Amino acid sequence: MSAPSPKPATAISPTRAENFPEWYQQVVRAADMADNSDVRGCMVIKPWGYGVWELIQRELDRQIKLTGHKNAYFPLFIPLNYFTREAKHVEGFAKECAVVTHHRLVSDGQGGLIPDPKSKLEEPLVVRPTSETIIGASFSKWVQSYRDLPLLINQWANVVRWEMRTRMFLRTSEFLWQEGHTAHETSQEAVTETMKMLEVYVDFAKEFLAVPMIHGSKTESERFAGAVETYAIEAMSQDKKAIQAGTSHFLGQNFAKANEIKFVGRDNKEAHAWTTSWGVSTRLIGTMIMVHSDDNGLILPPPVAPAQIAILPILSKPESRESVLKAAQELKHKLESQSTFGSPIRVELDTRDIGGGTKNWEWIKKGVPVRVEIGPRDVASGNLVYSIRSDETGAKSASSQADFVANISRTLVSIRDAMYARALKFQTDNTKEVSTPEELEKFFACAEKSGTPGFAITPWEGFEGLEEKMREKFGVTVRCHPLDKQINGKQAAIWAQSY
Repeated sequence: MSAPSPKPATAISPTRAENFPEWYQQVVRAADMADNSDVRGCMVIKPWGYGVWELIQRELDRQIKLTGHKNAYFPLFIPLNYFTREAKHVEGFAKECAVVTHHRLVSDGQGGLIPDPKSKLEEPLVVRPTSETIIGASFSKWVQSYRDLPLLINQWANVVRWEMRTRMFLRTSEFLWQEGHTAHETSQEAVTETMKMLEVYVDFAKEFLAVPMIHGSKTESERFAGAVETYAIEAMSQDKKAIQAGTSHFLGQNFAKANEIKFVGRDNKEAHAWTTSWGVSTRLIGTMIMVHSDDNGLILPPPVAPAQIAILPILSKPESRESVLKAAQELKHKLESQSTFGSPIRVELDTRDIGGGTKNWEWIKKGVPVRVEIGPRDVASGNLVYSIRSDETGAKSASSQADFVANISRTLVSIRDAMYARALKFQTDNTKEVSTPEELEKFFACAEKSGTPGFAITPWEGFEGLEEKMREKFGVTVRCHPLDKQINGKQAAIWAQSY
């Protein structure tokens, strides 16, 4: 009887199959993207992770401005009374708010510090969990006439939501995001704005993160606090759970009435504006990791990779070191003269004096899309050897340097396209249409033993009363009513366990 085959060695332990949540944490660390902070629930975003965020921010900022929005900045601190103006809003965020009550520290007489009782604020300040109320206060001053509308504002900022269970890039007490806030003359204009920005997020996720998103409206129980309608983008992670990766809200006149955002209309009568808000955060990075990465570490889509190509010169022989470095540098310059996804190609030349195997594995774990090796023989022949990180076989390919440079833009696009196609197939293969409440319960009943089975899509009619039961029994919620999918011509619902 033959011995069982040894388990293949992987860079990340545990593997996805063994413990997906812990695998995710280890991928973040192995890729050198972030560390846990000494402040509970917060993270330190390291250069590689922040480089991904900068690329996300740069492209999204470009697209937001193309739709007519302008950037501004509003205070981190929000007077407590602002939240009480919109009842559903304060109820929705009350348990997550960090509150400032004093403005000075004094010695406690034992070598420590305490808030000075004499410095207690007359009114506590809430550390920004979202900005509808404080931006609404400014809008009420800026909007006087229909001629001032639409008012289209975006803000890049940090926010604080006091989370009990945190996970880097997915749910932290402080995180980075953009939040758009707009005011309009009519309801239809505001609805159009809400849907337009939702589509911007869907397209961005596809083109730059290679992540297929299901987009649709939230049920009443899942709406943003104070919104008339909330729309979301939802991705499927490799453990078949859902990740809400962004939202766009039609706020109706609720916040306009709470903040007195009024204007004199074309009929010379006073009216309240119609408002929206929408945003995505560093949660996009966590989503991307969970959708694409493998048991050897991070896999980055080329559009958001801080380095799209890592050149690893083979410098083991002192006599050839100078010629190899020169050739590697020349290759770097040639590659950087090419462009893709609207930017020059980003290349890292790794000349560190460490073993080639160690160096190679570091770049594998960091998820750089293409690794290039060039040694003395390649210098002489004008060739190189390259590997594509997202290729599951890990195969190496040989090419002439000239052909590699000539084809690199197409190569990076094809990598992005293949990653998207693979993620879409996984999502499709693990989404099942279910026609009765009994089938829905049966679909998720296996989750405790074998893990979540994926997404279930049902008609909404006849399933409306199941939300609380499914949440309590299986931890399953309605992720959205998809906009591009109906069942027998009627509204559908996507059910899943989620992060």
